[in-house]
Amino acid sequence: MFEIGKKGTPEAGPRPESSPARMDPSPPRSSSAPASREAAVIGPSIHIDGDVRGEEDLLIEGEVGGTVQLKNNSLTIGPNGKVRADVYAHSIYVDGFVEGDLFGAERVHIRKSAQVKGNVTSPRVSVEDGAKFKGAIEMDPQAAQSAGSRAPQRSAAPQQAPAKPVSQPQATPQQPAVAKTGAAS
Repeated sequence: MFEIGKKGTPEAGPRPESSPARMDPSPPRSSSAPASREAAVIGPSIHIDGDVRGEEDLLIEGEVGGTVQLKNNSLTIGPNGKVRADVYAHSIYVDGFVEGDLFGAERVHIRKSAQVKGNVTSPRVSVEDGAKFKGAIEMDPQAAQSAGSRAPQRSAAPQQAPAKPVSQPQATPQQPAVAKTGAAS
């Protein structure tokens, strides 16, 4: 038989891995997305309305509306992904649906299964045969960099929604107080 393990004892049958957490922890990736780093995943049942910001690569398979900012990282919009947002990222790979402007500091790649309605600004842009695209393309490195600096910024201090006033009885315009008397004196 085969000797499995460090103790040198032969074992019969297959041996399960010692740690079930080591069973391929990496998220699913699109075929040509960069494989150098692990990506966070917004799954197909997740819907986000608002700003998405981060410092890691991201795969969107769900729905996102608002703004997506990954200025130093890659964004992949998977085949099931639906993004209705302006997107600012280092590299953008689109397999799904996007309605909004795409700003890639390095590249924007629109694959054949993609549907894009919006403008693309990046030094390197590729649109595969079969992709649906409606918008303009600007391939100017300075325009992509200046677009990145125009991205909506949030201050370091978290912004709070304006406080709602404590509800008080609504003052309605009234007649001046007049003393009522029954008979004229």
